[in-house]
Amino acid sequence: MVQSGATRCTIENMAKTREIVRLSVSLPEHVAEQVRIIARRRGVSANRVLVDLIEAGLEFREAEKKRFWSLTNRLAESRDRGERQRITRELARMTFRDEKHAERDRR
Repeated sequence: MVQSGATRCTIENMAKTREIVRLSVSLPEHVAEQVRIIARRRGVSANRVLVDLIEAGLEFREAEKKRFWSLTNRLAESRDRGERQRITRELARMTFRDEKHAERDRR
């Protein structure tokens, strides 16, 4: 007997589940404290907060990549000198900001 709204355990439904991998990370104390505060406010575990933050960061990074390639396409197609300069500055900002973050992460 299946309760109302429940799904049966079928291959289709099982394929939709994501595999969970356990990882261990070390966080600076001030970051760990912020994670705990957010978890308390939201009424969830610190693990849930970390997963949400990581997923949001990955989505942001993917959106930035798409934006970068969109700008490069606009630059290649643009005939307006002013627009080309604006796009070039924006691409430089995106590129050098990423280098700053990479430099900081290496430390």
